[in-house]
Amino acid sequence: MARPEHVPVLLEEALKYLNVRPGCVVADLTMGLAGHSSEIAKKLGARGRLICFDRDPKAMQLGRARLDEVRAELATEMPEVLFEPRAFSEAAQVIAPGSLDGLLADFGVSSLQLDEAHRGFSFRSEGPLDMRMNPLIGETAEQVVNQADEEELANLIYEFGEERRSRRIARAIVRARPITTTAELARVVSAAAPSMKGDKIHPATRTFQALRIRVNNELGEIQSLLKSAGFLLKPGGRLVLISFHSLEDRLVKDAFREAARNGEFEVLTKKPVVAGEEEERKNPRSRSAKLRAAEKR
Repeated sequence: MARPEHVPVLLEEALKYLNVRPGCVVADLTMGLAGHSSEIAKKLGARGRLICFDRDPKAMQLGRARLDEVRAELATEMPEVLFEPRAFSEAAQVIAPGSLDGLLADFGVSSLQLDEAHRGFSFRSEGPLDMRMNPLIGETAEQVVNQADEEELANLIYEFGEERRSRRIARAIVRARPITTTAELARVVSAAAPSMKGDKIHPATRTFQALRIRVNNELGEIQSLLKSAGFLLKPGGRLVLISFHSLEDRLVKDAFREAARNGEFEVLTKKPVVAGEEEERKNPRSRSAKLRAAEKR
């Protein structure tokens, strides 16, 4: 199977703050296409251990294939690699307390998911309204769009999409139902809430974000991770989290502030680390990325 082109976001910065050394135990909770994992593996050495999570079955398959290539390259210097095909909220079920030197998570939707029309994540191409990161379980975006009442739709578009025109959009969606494809939904949203002067994003962007967050319980996943990270890391262990929109980043920022206040963590990034001009030029997705890091005391 051909592997899509993948550029890991804030790679050098993530490696720096993780402080990966030979013999460490590191968990990459969002392996994806193994962009970060591959480089972590190269720094761990034969005595190290890498634990890779992903709830997307295709990402797990492609990420494993990439790490097999790294194994062929490193030979006897390849660390032990364990694969966990599950959501990262379940990390505490399989990782021993106090066993990690580093923990990395890169939140949000991956380029693999966005670029495949049949996954239903993007309004830029026609596809079924799915949006599930694990397409084998759970409610689809189509079910939410066609079964939720108008008030529920308005609230989730406002809360998860930070969309000021959520009520107008929800009303239009209800009137247009049934809606079964990404292109249909994008047309309905664009007609109800067209771009305003100065807008730099497609008018359907926030509604699609809201549905994706709801379908995958993305904020609940992050909250679960933030609660368990302190138990999983050794003293001196590093937690590195990359967010792509304000809702994610706010959860991380608030949790780090509270953990610093109670003496559990030392925050290593006073302000979020963002991509430089060169990375933004090479990888436009990096423009919205914010990295925050903390060390367990």
